[in-house]
Amino acid sequence: MKKLSGKGQMWLKGFHIFFACLWIGAAVCLTLMNIFLKAGDGKVLYGINLSMKFIDDFIIIPGAMGSLLTGLIYSIFTGWGWFKHNWVIIKWVINIFGVIFGTFWLGQWVNGLVPISAAQGIGALSNQTYMHNKNMVLIWGTFQLCTLIFAVFISILKPWRRSRR
Repeated sequence: MKKLSGKGQMWLKGFHIFFACLWIGAAVCLTLMNIFLKAGDGKVLYGINLSMKFIDDFIIIPGAMGSLLTGLIYSIFTGWGWFKHNWVIIKWVINIFGVIFGTFWLGQWVNGLVPISAAQGIGALSNQTYMHNKNMVLIWGTFQLCTLIFAVFISILKPWRRSRR
């Protein structure tokens, strides 16, 4: 396979960092919104949930997909490869886990908050399904945020030796 030039790799790195910033920054926002924003009435609760869904749909998803795509380009068109370095393998695990878990669980929990708060207003805070979704977003969203931050640090530190593959 043809490899990217030095300038091409710099552009790729810039886009990869940009998409990672989107994903992590939005994850920080969702976590902080979930912890600190308290609704006094149903319309505010609905607005908070709608804002969280907006951040998920228009910032987290593009950030995660962009990170995945630029990571694929890195593995194919640069010398980093897929399995040459253990830290690259760990980054792939984190990225793929984040995309799958975010798609099938976290995203569904965030999306589930909106219709319940729209229908029940502040009463949603007494709804078992709503509270389950809210708690799962807080717990697992925070976990995913921590794994993404860990991925940033292993990108910088590049720990562990080359793999034997």
